[in-house]
Amino acid sequence: MTQKIKILHIIKSLGRGGAEMLLPETLKLHDQSKFEFHYIYFLPWKNQMVSAIEQAGGKVTCLKASNNLQILRKTNAVVRYCKENQIQLIHCHLPWAGMVGRFVHRRTGIPVLYTEHNKQERYHFATKWMNWFTFNWQTAVIAVSEDVAVSIKKNINPRIPVHEILNGVNTDFFKRDEEAGRALREQLNIPPGALVVGTLAVFRFQKRLKEWLDVFKQAAEQNPNLYGIIVGDGPLKEELLEYRKHLGLEDKVIMPGLQTEVKPWYSAMDVFMMTSVFEGLPIALLEAMCMECAIVTTDAGGIKQVIREGRDGILVEVDKWKDLSQKLNGLMKGEASRKSLGTAARNRVVQAFSLQRMVGELEELYLSIT
Repeated sequence: MTQKIKILHIIKSLGRGGAEMLLPETLKLHDQSKFEFHYIYFLPWKNQMVSAIEQAGGKVTCLKASNNLQILRKTNAVVRYCKENQIQLIHCHLPWAGMVGRFVHRRTGIPVLYTEHNKQERYHFATKWMNWFTFNWQTAVIAVSEDVAVSIKKNINPRIPVHEILNGVNTDFFKRDEEAGRALREQLNIPPGALVVGTLAVFRFQKRLKEWLDVFKQAAEQNPNLYGIIVGDGPLKEELLEYRKHLGLEDKVIMPGLQTEVKPWYSAMDVFMMTSVFEGLPIALLEAMCMECAIVTTDAGGIKQVIREGRDGILVEVDKWKDLSQKLNGLMKGEASRKSLGTAARNRVVQAFSLQRMVGELEELYLSIT
C-alpha cells in the first residue's frame, strides 16, 4: 500500500471567509487515499469551519494566538507539529500564516506552498512589507486570479514560481432549489411575486455594503416590489445595521447574520449584487452563479475574469458603482433576461470554475513539489 502524502494547511482563522470556506469544500473532493490533510489555525474564536473540516476527514489543531505577533511566535510549535506528524508539504493561506510557513521552511526544509487571495496593493503597509521581505522563503505561490498574479509580479517580482489556480465551487452541490427559495421567502414575509436582490459577504470595508444599501434604496424607489437580503457578519455589522435604519430600509432589507446552510438563501434571490472595491476571486460570487442568480456587480479584481459583460452577468466599473441601481432596475423589468443570465452564469462556472477542476490542479501541484 502506497504511503499517503501528509499535507498541512496553515491559516490564520477558520471563520466564514472565502479562503477559509474553501478548505472543507476542497477536502471533500481530494483523493484521501493519496493524501492526508492536517490543519492549523490560530484565532480560537473564529472556528466555524472546524467541524466541517473534521467531518470531511481533516485533522484540525488550534495554536491559540490573539494577534499577528503571537501568530509568528507559534513557529516553534508548528515545527514540532510537522516533525511529530511527519508533514511532507505545507500549504499556507493569507500573509501572516504564510510568514509562519516560510519560517518553518527555513528551519525544516519542508516544501511550502502559499496561496495569495488578494492584491498586494490592498494590504496594510506592515503586512505588505513583511510579505515582500519573506516571499522567496517558500517553494512556490498560487494566485487565485490573473489580477492577483499580476500584482505579485509587479510588487514583489519573486524568484519562485507563481502558479495561477482559479478558485472554484462544487457545481454538483450548489444547485438551485426553487421550493426551498419559496419557503424561505414565505418565512421572511416577502410578498409573492416580489423581486429579491441579495448578497453574501463578510462585513468588511472592501465589500462597500453601505454603498450596496444606497444602490438598493435608489432602485427600490423606482420599484417598490424590490426586497433585499444581506447574509453575513463582520466588523462593520453595527455600522451597517445603523445605516440600514438611517435609510429607512429595516422592513425592506433582511439581514439574518451568518448562515451555515446558504443554498436556500441563494435560491430565494433573483439577483446577486456586489459593490466591492477590490476582490481576489470571490467564492460567494461563484456560488451565486452556480445557483443561477442573475449577477450585477462591480468589476473588482478577479470578478472581471469570471463575468463576461452581457453574457454571464452585468458589470460596472469599480468607481461607477452608483450605476448598479440602473442596471438592477433594468433586470427587474425582464423575467426572461434574468433567467437567461442566471442560466448563463451557472454554465460559466460549470465550464471554467468548478471545484473539481481546482482540486485536480492542486493535486498535480502537490505531487510535483513532493
